[in-house]
Amino acid sequence: MQWLSERWYHRSLLTMLLWPLSQLYRGIVFLRRMGYQTGLMQQKSLPVPVVIVGNINVGGTGKSPFVIWLARQLHMSGYSPGIISRGYGGAGPFPFAVQTTSQPEQCGDEPLMIHQQTGYPVVVDPDRFRAGQYLLANQPCDVIIADDGLQHYRLARDIEIVVIDGKRMFGNNFLLPAGPLREPVDRLRTVDFLVCNSGNYPSAFRMDLKASTAINLLSGAHKPLSSFAEQPLHAVAGIGHPQRFFQMLKEAGLSFDEHSFADHHAYQPADLTFSDSSPILMTEKDAVKCRSFATADMWYLPIEADLPALLKDNICEKLRNLNHG
Repeated sequence: MQWLSERWYHRSLLTMLLWPLSQLYRGIVFLRRMGYQTGLMQQKSLPVPVVIVGNINVGGTGKSPFVIWLARQLHMSGYSPGIISRGYGGAGPFPFAVQTTSQPEQCGDEPLMIHQQTGYPVVVDPDRFRAGQYLLANQPCDVIIADDGLQHYRLARDIEIVVIDGKRMFGNNFLLPAGPLREPVDRLRTVDFLVCNSGNYPSAFRMDLKASTAINLLSGAHKPLSSFAEQPLHAVAGIGHPQRFFQMLKEAGLSFDEHSFADHHAYQPADLTFSDSSPILMTEKDAVKCRSFATADMWYLPIEADLPALLKDNICEKLRNLNHG
């Protein structure tokens, strides 16, 4: 899959050969969405507002840092947010309420990271409506954030937010399997808010990801990222777009050997066994899967999203104007 995804960001003989299949996929996507819009397929509504955070691309665009930012902003604005997720890679049983001590094999790496970083309730279930029901039955939430639920049309939504990769954008603009798109680019015209990660896009709010402190997986010690300059390092990333993490480290003045893995990779100790004892820097998403065999030379880098306050204000205003019974 990874070798194919690398070809999605330019047009080639292979992607042109796959183009007829992408047209078939486009038709299926259109009919499915129309089915829900016309009532032929039934949407399920929850009794509190639902905010969808998703993308139209396969692979990482920066949704998780944005979900964390949004949940915190809503909390500071007086809401009690809860988060639901598919929990890619988690085996359940579902619905699964994520705890600080949960294992990524149960709930997936991203939901665990979000819960550990925020402390807000997170429920994982492939059926997002069932996840929302379970969340509301067990937690005093008055707004639900659905992580990566844009194409899960069975769950009715009040606000849709799409995160765009400001560097790679939409690749070759083909739908699966010839390109990286889950839905056509014109789907963006129908959503409430656009967020562009590390770039600019018409009508989108710019999001920048920042990191300044590394945390040791074993001891919890904190060190400035700058303290790793001028020493040999290993940089590890098993995310949708590893080069984004590597570029961040380069911009911080670090030199390192790159080690990229597939998104949601299930790490084993051998994956991080290198020929020297140089420090290993990884993403926080990777760290939740490496704590069980962490060593003193493993560090992770928490990422924070920086967005305009106007976006929070606009989202809160839209929430206030909703009618939920």
